[in-house]
Amino acid sequence: MRKKSLLLAALLAAAGVCVLLWPVFTGHRLQADTDEAVQSFLEERKPNPYPELLAALQAYNQRIYAEKQSNLTNLEACEEPAVDLAAYGIEDEIIGVLEIPAMELTMPVYLGASDDHLAAGAAVLGNTSAPIGGDNTNCVIAGHRGWKGADYFRHIDRLQMGDTVQLTNLWETLTYTVMDIQIIQPHEVEKIKIQQGRELLTLLTCHPYASGGKQRYVAVCERLQD
Repeated sequence: MRKKSLLLAALLAAAGVCVLLWPVFTGHRLQADTDEAVQSFLEERKPNPYPELLAALQAYNQRIYAEKQSNLTNLEACEEPAVDLAAYGIEDEIIGVLEIPAMELTMPVYLGASDDHLAAGAAVLGNTSAPIGGDNTNCVIAGHRGWKGADYFRHIDRLQMGDTVQLTNLWETLTYTVMDIQIIQPHEVEKIKIQQGRELLTLLTCHPYASGGKQRYVAVCERLQD
């Protein structure tokens, strides 16, 4: 009887260790997946690729600015990608790579903030500017505040004014500077919209950490011309 009790105790202890370590295992796996996606994207970039795609994204940015992003009204609108990348031969659906040195973060970027995209990396909110820069743009990139053991945007509060954020798309690398940090309510959509005459990239995640998304942490970054 004593041996059975000891065996049961050992099994329960082992199970407890497995439960504790499971987020570590899944976090490492997710990090490995995002690292592989980033490396593949950077290695496969070609000079002047996808001219039709670039034209389509430019037209999309001009259209949503002219329409004052009137369709940015609900969750479904945020999930809607600017274009279908698969239709242009981009099967992995990655449009770029986000690098934030202050957060020690490098992530693939997808178009449309669907559940699948947010699980795999960072995602551009639908009905916000596509990640190609240009006047009168605000590309809003969302990320989980930690996901199944992986950090993702968990440490966004490390960002400070003046920090650098880089976005490498299929055509070039765009460098932005953190200009403003805010805590907003989920319904305050106007605060993440395009601002006339500015070239912005906005990082968006839940706040506080592990709160279930009661508020939003927003870091507004601007591309400053020399």
